[in-house]
Amino acid sequence: MDSFSRFHPFVNFIYFVAVIGFTMFNMHPVCLITSLASATIYSIYLNGRKAVKFSLLFMLPVLILTALINPAFNHEGVTILTYNFSDNPITLESIIYGIFSACMLAAVIQWFSCWNKIMTSDKIIYLFGKIIPKLSLLLTMSLGVVPRFKNKFYEIRDAQRCVGNDMSSGKITERLKKGIKILSLMLSWALDDAVYISESMKSRGYGLRKRTNFAIYRIKRRDFIAMALIIILSVILIYGILSGGLYWQYFPYISGEINGINTCFLYVSYIFLCFMPLITDIKEGVSYGNI
Repeated sequence: MDSFSRFHPFVNFIYFVAVIGFTMFNMHPVCLITSLASATIYSIYLNGRKAVKFSLLFMLPVLILTALINPAFNHEGVTILTYNFSDNPITLESIIYGIFSACMLAAVIQWFSCWNKIMTSDKIIYLFGKIIPKLSLLLTMSLGVVPRFKNKFYEIRDAQRCVGNDMSSGKITERLKKGIKILSLMLSWALDDAVYISESMKSRGYGLRKRTNFAIYRIKRRDFIAMALIIILSVILIYGILSGGLYWQYFPYISGEINGINTCFLYVSYIFLCFMPLITDIKEGVSYGNI
């Protein structure tokens, strides 16, 4: 069991807000590579073979496609390498920007896959149930609908196959009709399920101001330490970005801070922030003699 998931939900929440925020709004190449590497390793650690399969079959093609598409539409940059079929320049800067844009997209997706594993529905309800009850319920239902939708799809598909409506056999038109029938059943089930959940929560008094809440989460000393570390590292990185320590530009030419003393210190802070969950697990493994 991942030890970072056993921290208080607020610690998990501010951590993911921090790493996803820095990944999205800081385009420094070293930071993007660090974020992508840490998110991928952590995702594999949490999800095992499923994450490896996801990375190879989905993330890698998306990364390559994004990197290839950008130079076709973005013609900024002073280093012209060649011209495309419409006589628009393909520049070195646009290619490099496309590569790191793809890294940013892949890193964000990987961090959200970790979010889905760590930030369970009960944690979201605990954090936002009193403040924004309707939105927290909607968010919880939205996050849970994908795995439930997939499981229900397999269930309906197998049931239809047993009565002779196998959509993997027959002519294309027959397969299409069978697929539409399964999709119709899926949509009916999804709407039914959403109404059932909302009515169930309403009958339990969810969202009422005077309603009491049972919480299994208690803030401990280690939660305060982790929260303080996340906040301190985030403040250091924000200050470093605003002061130009992680300055980087791709257009019209590539330039930026890469090896200054302040920049290297920011690298260390960023690496520690991104690998914090794994460091926590290793520390706990050493403490209990598992490593």
